[in-house]
Amino acid sequence: MEAARTRLTSKGQLTVPKSIRDRLGLEPGDEIEIAEDDGKFVLRKVVEESPFEKWIGYLTNLEGQDPDELVEEMRGR
Repeated sequence: MEAARTRLTSKGQLTVPKSIRDRLGLEPGDEIEIAEDDGKFVLRKVVEESPFEKWIGYLTNLEGQDPDELVEEMRGR
């Protein structure tokens, strides 16, 4: 694992080295998370994904069908 160093400013800020930004795919405005894991600190990019995102377009094959009829069909009637 490649190590990278940075220095903490008097305001408590630090610059994430370019090599790390590139590996994490960080861009200005991205949020990062720092978590402790068994005595070590881990830096992660926060990726907010809607839990509904994966379902977009899932039912396109049913487009135009009557919802009541679909429910009745699912219920076996």
